[in-house]
Amino acid sequence: MLIYAKQPIYYLINKYPNKIKKLYLAKELEKKEYSRLMKMGFEIKRIPNEAAQKMCKNASHQGFLAEVEDVHLQQYDFFLEKKFVLILSGLTDVGNIGALVRSAYAMGVDAIVACGVKQLPLDTIMRTSTGALYDMPFAIEHNIHDVLNDFKMSGFTTYGADMSGMDIRETRIDRKKVLVLGSEGEGLTSRIVSKLDCAVSIKMKHEFDSLNVSVAGAILMDRMR
Repeated sequence: MLIYAKQPIYYLINKYPNKIKKLYLAKELEKKEYSRLMKMGFEIKRIPNEAAQKMCKNASHQGFLAEVEDVHLQQYDFFLEKKFVLILSGLTDVGNIGALVRSAYAMGVDAIVACGVKQLPLDTIMRTSTGALYDMPFAIEHNIHDVLNDFKMSGFTTYGADMSGMDIRETRIDRKKVLVLGSEGEGLTSRIVSKLDCAVSIKMKHEFDSLNVSVAGAILMDRMR
């Protein structure tokens, strides 16, 4: 799996150097920093900028690219013993998913299940999560209704983001909980909302259409922990 850009790669260098197979440098580093990286145990290869551009298909690589170990997906039923699980329903924007992975890790979420999709570009999510995808147990399961049923049968209270829901500040949050976030454009379907134990919302001081799903998700996760 290839990732690029300085921030996610340095996150891995500092936290998971053993997961880096080969580091590609398309820029000059200070001698002290280069010497430090040479002692990390992974291969380092200098490449011209043109080669780096080709490798990342002309995306902004900032002079850093790396071949890293693949992310290993888990089965969602491994998460039934957790306490706080985030379910993404139909989300496909990798920028939003990466931001949610990063926020979920920071806010103490135990695992994430992506539903309504058959696969996701994990290399891109690794980059947009700034490397946090290695820290967050992650599963993909297409049928969200089966997933919700299994969590409810395992004693979880299910909450979902819906603009007509109860103010999250006034909502009682149980110890074992699931937060469901809907797709960027349409939110949660009425069928999913009908299966929730509680629909929750963020009441805003000034009238506004809605918040970006990654922003709303971060606020809800913080208030539910």
